[in-house]
Amino acid sequence: MGVSTDRADLGVLLHRLLAVVVEREKALLAVRGLQMWDYVVLSGLENGAAPTQNQLALEVGRDKTRLIATLDRLQERGLVDRQPARHDRRNRVVALTDVGRSVLAECRADVRVMEQELLAPLGRQRRADLLRALDQAVVFTHGTS
Repeated sequence: MGVSTDRADLGVLLHRLLAVVVEREKALLAVRGLQMWDYVVLSGLENGAAPTQNQLALEVGRDKTRLIATLDRLQERGLVDRQPARHDRRNRVVALTDVGRSVLAECRADVRVMEQELLAPLGRQRRADLLRALDQAVVFTHGTS
């Protein structure tokens, strides 16, 4: 069975799409005074506090030494709270504040509108199919890596 060469590789396609999405997201986030990593960290805390900053770094894919500046910035704005962990006071539990949760929800709403506009040429059903397929691919690859 031959290998199809009638399209660009998946990595190339995703890279091109990601560049456009990130550029548009950065602009949306900047309106609220956030950087991309701020948004990634806030999103990483959406389902609950991180028991340690190191665990949060692993969860969001950010080097732990670079995460500190992001957390400092978010804490200064009142978007996250860091408290000493009960079991080990050298560690910090990181959690969204109510303000952080609200800002995240506002950003997420803006991002969803941008995504809808970006993918509008696909039509509603194809857009839904694409997003579902991407979600499934992420779940599948995350479980097998």
